[in-house]
Formats: sequence, structure tokens, C-alpha cells
Amino acid sequence: MQNLLDELKCLLQQDERLVVDGKLLKNKIIELGLQLDPLLLKMLLSHPNIKKHFFQDVEGILVFDKIKFQKFVSNKAFLPDSYTSFKNKIGLIADDEFIAESKEIVLAWPYKDCVLEGGQTKEDAKRNEIFWNEILAPDEIDRLLDPKVLTNFKKYDKDGEHPVTDISLQDNFIIKGNNLLALHSLKKVYAGKIKLIYIDPPYNTENDSFTYNDTFNHSTWLTFIKNRLLVAKDFLTNEGVIFISCDDNEQSYLKVLCDEIFGRENFISCLPTIMNLKGNNDEFGFAGTHEYTLVFAKNKKASKLYEFDIEDEGLDDWEEDEIGLYKMGANLKSTGINAPREKRPYLYYPILVKKETNEVTSISKDEYDKIFDKASKSFDDNYIEALREKYQDLGYTFLLPITGYDKMSWRWQRDKIVKEPYNIIIIVGDSGISIYKKQRPTIGEIPSQKPKTLFYKPEYSSGNGTAQIKAFFGEKAFKNPKPIELIKDFIRIGAGKNDIILDFFAGSGTTAQAILDLNVQDDGNRKFIICEQMDYVEYVTKIRVNKTIIINRSGEYIYCELAEANQAFIDQIQSATKTEELKTIWEAMKEKAFLSYKIDPKQIDLKATEFEGLSFEDQQKFLIEVLDKNMLYVPYSEIEDETYNISKESKALNRKFYGL
Repeated sequence: MQNLLDELKCLLQQDERLVVDGKLLKNKIIELGLQLDPLLLKMLLSHPNIKKHFFQDVEGILVFDKIKFQKFVSNKAFLPDSYTSFKNKIGLIADDEFIAESKEIVLAWPYKDCVLEGGQTKEDAKRNEIFWNEILAPDEIDRLLDPKVLTNFKKYDKDGEHPVTDISLQDNFIIKGNNLLALHSLKKVYAGKIKLIYIDPPYNTENDSFTYNDTFNHSTWLTFIKNRLLVAKDFLTNEGVIFISCDDNEQSYLKVLCDEIFGRENFISCLPTIMNLKGNNDEFGFAGTHEYTLVFAKNKKASKLYEFDIEDEGLDDWEEDEIGLYKMGANLKSTGINAPREKRPYLYYPILVKKETNEVTSISKDEYDKIFDKASKSFDDNYIEALREKYQDLGYTFLLPITGYDKMSWRWQRDKIVKEPYNIIIIVGDSGISIYKKQRPTIGEIPSQKPKTLFYKPEYSSGNGTAQIKAFFGEKAFKNPKPIELIKDFIRIGAGKNDIILDFFAGSGTTAQAILDLNVQDDGNRKFIICEQMDYVEYVTKIRVNKTIIINRSGEYIYCELAEANQAFIDQIQSATKTEELKTIWEAMKEKAFLSYKIDPKQIDLKATEFEGLSFEDQQKFLIEVLDKNMLYVPYSEIEDETYNISKESKALNRKFYGL
């Protein structure tokens, strides 16, 4: 057994995909094995002893036993380290087998059926992400997603900070805490009430402050987003929509994930969004100019999107008739693969024009019905020519959708031509008459027009977002903030003046400022709920929103936090700088923390010397791992438990909030 272990480790060292800093990656080896990676199989087949152990000969065909290989690599004897050995000695793990060994479970990507907590608390904090698997280990998540207690309530308006005495659905909220758990708490109150969700999640690049498991970087990101989108969908009204900013690293995968969650039939658009017109020359091959914004509906058939107001200077591009504003739209003659008349036979018919009076009409309904024989599915071109002679004698120009020698089709049906001649533009040129449809804005008090799929304004430049932050703080207090005009336009399109908007990646607070500014500009009454778990919510997000309220002399919001339980210990562990601090934290954990049922504190104390022999990073990792992750925050169901020291005022406000 030992010889085989050594031989396999030596062989795997030859594959650079499996080695980081001179160490083999156990998870990566298992992943490639389960995927039947050709390069890995070829390498395993090159070694006679390994080939004999993991391959079976079935009538002359070698079959790889991936389950046997997985169990072998998962064994604690394979790639042991001081951290793993220490965990095994104190009984932290339940058994020796890899958690996903069940032959009945098929994962489309690693961790697909898990919950990723994603709970960093500091912008530069790096930590191993924590997973719970809903299928394989339901006991691990029995209370994880229960509603949580809210605490530290404060109200802010143009006059400063005040105590909170009441809560209603008309309040704006800034909530600090893990956004996955915050969403599951908010869902009790806001399910089906949100018209627009806008999020700007981490882009999964090496430059992001949110760092992921190195082995399953892409899969981890998908899991992180999937968990949050699944619950976010429940917040949307039947008319509701979600806008998601992303870039090329994950755009195509995010689209497929959203297809799964929202349904392909509810996809609205993928908007290339120009953020740097000059281009980013630091990117390989091409100077990057844009990001993307994915737009999905809760129910596309019922969804409602709004249009942009036509600015005064934009009115110069429009003309006006007795109906209202218009400009030249598309030629009424179809183009593309469906344009030939064989593809759309009912759209091949004559349009009649009188140049002298600009009169537009078509042939009668009876004449139209005789052009195409439904029984034989053929055209009577002789009859069409007879009609040409008839209407030319009556002074009409006889137009058919013909391009060169090809018979095509019109964009509009005959009935629309007859009923809406005022929506047609006639252009008389040297080569004859062309007809176009009139493109009209939405008819109403304020002329408007449909947004284009390419999103570009000079104001959308990413540099403007940074400049706006500097205007508030005098320095670059936040990395890569979105420009406020872009977010305002998303809100204009996705929400009405009295709707609620949710952003659970609040960042610097751009969404909240955009809503407050828009309400002043158009006398709106939009409400926002924004969630942020990073510490900068205190010294960036809140400050920005507070200053916006003071500048506007309008607006207010309630600030609150998820009441911490074990999360407080995680914060202390991550902030520690030496082992002695961790020892002190451990003593407090034994007294006050909720520890995993898998560990015995006495056994940890007995192995204190070995704990000190771990690297400082592994010491931190271990102490975080022994905490019960169901109890990061205080469950609302346990608000009366005196252990948590929840104040009477907070208890009363929680009851009002969850009673909404």
C-alpha cells in the first residue's frame, strides 16, 4: 500500500496542473479523475503498477475505476499534512471518506448543491470558504437559513442620527451582515414586493478583494452567485426584473445559470455596457472597453420596463405630425433569412401609394385572399399582375416587396397598412418609391424612447464613479465604484417612482444615492434596501448616503445589523496576529461560542502542543472550523434567549419588522 502511495504521488508530481508551491492538490486530482481527464488517464496508464490497480480489462478494453481512485486519493494516508493529522486526532471529521463519494449524486460542477457562506468581513481578508451541502448533510444547515435577529438599530435623516421607534414598508434600509443570510431574513417580509433588483457582484478576477478557493475558483463563484439568486428570485413582483453587472470572465456562465434559475423564457437582454471608451490596454490582445449587464424577468409576459425620457436636445432628431413625435425607422421591406416570400407567404402583397397626396393603402381583403391559394400553397402571379393594371389605372403606384429579382415580404400585415397609414413615411427617389415605418416614442406627457441594447453615455465611464467617490471623501475610498448615472438609468428602466429596489452587494452605496437623487429630481417615492457585509459599510457606505441626504435636504433610512453570535469570534480570529491571541480567543470560545458537535474541547486542550506546531494560518483556519456555522448570527426564533443579551428595544423592533 505504501509503495503504491509513493508511486502515485511521484507520478502526479509530473502534472503541473496538480501542483502549487511544490504541493499536490488533492481536490484537483479527484476532480480530474471524476471528469476522466485524458491527460491524467494517459499518465496513470504509463505506470504498470498504477495501471494494474486502477484499470480493469473488460474484453480487451481498459476501464478506469474512478470510484476506487477517488477513495484512494481521499484516504487520509494520501497527502497527509500537519493540519489534517491534527484534525484526525481530535475527531473533527466524521469519517475518512470524501463527502461526495455517493454514486447516486451527480454534480454539474463541484459544490453545485452546496451553500457557500462567503463571509469575509474585511476588504483584504483571505479565508477558505465554508460550504454546507444541502443534499448530503442536511444536519449541517438545519438553522443556517432561518431568519436572524436584527440589532443596533439607528435612523438617519438630514438632521443626523436618531433612535428607531417604528418600522414600516415605507422605510429605506441599510443592513450589515452576510448577504445570503440577510436575504433569507428579509424574505419573510419582502417576498413578492421588490420591482427591481440590481447587483454588482464580485467579478471573479485575480484583482477582486473577494477571494475564492483556489482549486475550484470558477465553481466556487458559480455556487456563491447561485445561492443568492435562488432566494433573490422570491423577492421579485410578478412584473419584477433583475439587472446583474458582470464581465467576460463569467458572463456566459452566469447567463446559463440565470436561464436555469429564472427560465430561458424570462431572459430579456445582455447589454454590453461601455465603461472605458478609450480601452484598457492592460488587457491581453484587445483593449477592453465594456462590461455586461444581464437582464432577466420574474415573468417576462407580465414584466414591465420603462423608457428613457427624450431630452430637450434630443428632440432635434424628431419630427412631429398630427399624432406626435416620430423619426424614420426601418424599411417596411423585410430583410434576413425569414424575408423570402416562401417563408412568410401572407406578407407578400401589394402596397398602394399615391405620390401626389402621400396616400398609402393596400388592396381589398377579398383581393388579398385570392393572391395565395391555401390549398395548393401557391401564388397566383397572373392575378397579381391583373391587380397591378387595375390600380395603376386608378393612379396608384403598385409596390411589391421585391429586391432585385427576389420576391421577399413586408414587415407589416395588410390590415396594419390599411389601419395605420399615418405611421408610414414615403420616400420618392430616382430609383422609385421606398416606404419606411415611423419610429415613435411612447405617447404621453413626456416623450420617451426605448433604450438601446448597447449601453453607452460618456457619463457611464468608470472614471466617473471614482471621481464621484473622491468628491465625497477627498480620496479614492472605494475600489471600482459604478458611476451613478449608469445606476440611475437602470432604475429608470426597471422601476417606477413608487417601487422598492433591492441591492444586496451594496458596496459604496451607489444604488442608494441614485435612488435618493432620482426622488428629488422627479418627485418620486422609490425605496431602497441595500445589504453589505464588509466593514466599510460603516465608514464608506453609510457616510456616502448620509452626505447625499444632507446635500439633497431629503431622504432617510434605518440602519441595522444581523446580531452576531459565532461571527463575532470569526472576526476576532481573523484580526489576530499571533498565537497567544488565538489561545485567549479559544478560552472565550469554550465558554461562550457554539462549537461543532464533531469536536470535543477536552481533546483539543490535550493536543495543545500540537496546535502550537501548526502554522499561524492553520491555527486560525482550525479555530474557525470548529465553530458551528449554523450559529454565525442569532436566529430570530431564539430572540428571547438571555444568552444573546438582545435589548428590549431591539426585541420590540424585530417583532414589528417580522410582523410586517
